[in-house]
Amino acid sequence: MKNNMKHRRSVFAYILLGVFLLGGAAYFIASFRDRSKPAEMPAPAVPRPVYNKEGEVTFLKKGRPLTKIEVEIAENEAERAKGLMFRSYLPDSVGMLFIFEQPDEHAFWMKNTSIPLDIIYVGPDKKIVSIAQNTQPYSEESIPPYGLVQYVVEVNAGFTKRNNIQSGDAISF
Repeated sequence: MKNNMKHRRSVFAYILLGVFLLGGAAYFIASFRDRSKPAEMPAPAVPRPVYNKEGEVTFLKKGRPLTKIEVEIAENEAERAKGLMFRSYLPDSVGMLFIFEQPDEHAFWMKNTSIPLDIIYVGPDKKIVSIAQNTQPYSEESIPPYGLVQYVVEVNAGFTKRNNIQSGDAISF
């Protein structure tokens, strides 16, 4: 009888030990799996426009409005030098209007500009002299206007093509 009781205790002890070992192993495996899974990344934030509406530019063909955009205005040397540099997003209906005191061959570049742009060169009479379409982001190559200009409008690449804006058309602001 004592032997039988001893045997039952031994079996119970082995079962209890087995349960603890299995439980410990399961816990260890589960915690290891959690660490090996890549952390879930939060959904990327939707880019928010980073601009201040300071005016509007209307594009005209033969005096008739084609389309209108909201613009920031760069009218001093510091604003013109910075332009749209360091921006990661530009809404389709937004651009930048550069205003120069005197007409000249004001060339532009894309240094520190990550957004491909259409650069619209405009003469003192507000007629479009030339358009540099789909400019290369970060390029330090000079992009000349091929004529005297007093105003420049920068918009997202493809804007001029989508809106049928061409040399000879005009702007008003």
